[in-house]
Amino acid sequence: MTTDIQRDPISPLPPFPATFIWGVATSAFQIEGGAAADGKGPSIWDTFSHRAGTIIDGSNGDVACDHYHRYADDVGIMASLNVDAYRFSMAWSRVQPLGKGAWNEQGFDFYSRLLDELDSKGIAAHVTLYHWDLPQGLQDDGGWLNRDTCVHFAAYAGEVARRFGDRVKTIATHNEPWCSANLGYGNAQFAPGVADAKQAIQVSHHLLLSHGLAIQAMRAAGRSAQLGIVLNQWTADPATDSAADRALAEFEYARSVQWYMDPIFKGRYPELALREHGANAPVIGDNDFSDIAQPIDFLGVNYYFRAFCSAEVPPRQPEGKLGFTDMGWEIYPKGLTELLLKLNAEYDLPPIYITENGMANPDQLVDGAVPDQQRIDYVRLHLLALADAVAQGVNVQGYFLWSLLDNFEWNSGYAKRFGIVHVDYETQQRTLKDSAIWYRRLIEAQRR
Repeated sequence: MTTDIQRDPISPLPPFPATFIWGVATSAFQIEGGAAADGKGPSIWDTFSHRAGTIIDGSNGDVACDHYHRYADDVGIMASLNVDAYRFSMAWSRVQPLGKGAWNEQGFDFYSRLLDELDSKGIAAHVTLYHWDLPQGLQDDGGWLNRDTCVHFAAYAGEVARRFGDRVKTIATHNEPWCSANLGYGNAQFAPGVADAKQAIQVSHHLLLSHGLAIQAMRAAGRSAQLGIVLNQWTADPATDSAADRALAEFEYARSVQWYMDPIFKGRYPELALREHGANAPVIGDNDFSDIAQPIDFLGVNYYFRAFCSAEVPPRQPEGKLGFTDMGWEIYPKGLTELLLKLNAEYDLPPIYITENGMANPDQLVDGAVPDQQRIDYVRLHLLALADAVAQGVNVQGYFLWSLLDNFEWNSGYAKRFGIVHVDYETQQRTLKDSAIWYRRLIEAQRR
């Protein structure tokens, strides 16, 4: 990362609305551990992370941050940071080991205890039903290529809503279905490890269909939780003004952002993406779009970077004037403003939460502390960009910093640290990073 971001003066953050929600986020497989505890069944990530050669550092999620046993301490850390809300995912195979059939009461009891702990500290729960960890039992039946998985997902969603829908603030169906489809089925980078473009596009459709069916099932439960979905999104900028670069950027936006937004908000797929997919376009049932296009109460937006589109070989790379994160992602806060304004102009949107934003940084303990000024600068710049969008009329109601804890970062294993709390994976010792202390002060200042 360059030092430009450290040299540039950063103006103080403007006040966000008094009702604005400040939170942190995690996901089940990345932090829970307890891989086979109390009747939990295996997920596709349990299987994938134990397959040789899939995880860069050769690790797995068997223990991760041991949150399954340390959740009360972790909620205590959240309370010390004065956050309003905690976004987390449930492990489907913990509450329904095979993804169908019998429920696991011990699994539900874990999440009930977690909700009790959050409630005791005045922290609102924002639940995600699916953060990429499909029960292996369903994968054995075809996974997301099998339309029946959509029906099983809706049943799971309905059961969670019935049990917890009056105890949580929001329930999101999916986290980043783009990743489930494109990284899980498109290039084999993520579980279940398939590399087939046609399968990836069909899976993307089934994920959207399962979202719509789940929304209907949760509505039928008649609970108070707000219902929605979380999508990872970005602007797509041409590297140059060439016709080839501009066409590539237009297609990138259509196949990534509009591919998931249009079915939900317009009841169709974008024509450009459908045309370019050609024979790989998905098989669509007669009533699928009416099932997908269910009204939702909120939209979760995860933003990390922009797409920089170059048709040259090799492709041009962004200059990275503000540097790059430890994932190699360009730091581009302006893209958050541009994305939100573009979405606001294109769609009739419900309220928005920024459900993930943060950076991987090569953090190290130094004399009992973890200096991570780069992360502080990153978050401040993105909050300034967010404030700009809010000032221009985008209805954003909250911000969830990714992530509370250093954790299992998917195929990167434990080599990448996104947390504002440092985790020593050998001892499970938690240490607040400088960014956590800064975030606490930010929240306190915003409440004055």
